[in-house]
Amino acid sequence: MVFYPQERIGLFIDGSNLYAAARALNFDIDYKGLIELFADKGHLIRALYYTALVDDQEYSPIRPLVDRLDYNGYTMVTKPTKEFTDTSGRRKIKGNMDIELAIDVMEMADHLDHVVLFSGDGDFRRLVEAVQRHGVRVTVVSTVRSQPPMVADELRRQADNFVELQDLQPEIERVLANRDDHHHLPNGNTLPHDADADPDILESA
Repeated sequence: MVFYPQERIGLFIDGSNLYAAARALNFDIDYKGLIELFADKGHLIRALYYTALVDDQEYSPIRPLVDRLDYNGYTMVTKPTKEFTDTSGRRKIKGNMDIELAIDVMEMADHLDHVVLFSGDGDFRRLVEAVQRHGVRVTVVSTVRSQPPMVADELRRQADNFVELQDLQPEIERVLANRDDHHHLPNGNTLPHDADADPDILESA
């Protein structure tokens, strides 16, 4: 990773995308370790985590994650998911946070020297190009080692630096005392403790 001690750094984490990338690499993220890793690289101004929340009066499976990140230095950006039925009649939950993330990056660009974007979504290529015109360096964190790769080629090429998520695993992996530590959902299914979006039930686009 190419960082300079005097840089003002902002972390922007596309929660569902990062979760999917880590799951594809078969490890859980220690978010406290993640923020400490980048705080050591320069002046960490903000660490923002974007996730949609499933509205459920009985139980919100990712509320413990949201609360934990909030206490560990992250700014949480959330909004309710929207439920719809697809063409095959399957219930889907949609929770896209791309607009919120893009607006925050643009608004903060003049106060940052280095944006670290945790996402492989190719839709962010224009955002990266726009902040680079403000003189801001952009590092994209995702993975090309999953099958299929989780990062769009156009996003990787546009970024000033690309960091392979698997290379960070030794420093940011969260080791569970019990690998069966799951959240139980009302329908009987489970979500991993750090899951903020199960791709089987949540559409990110």
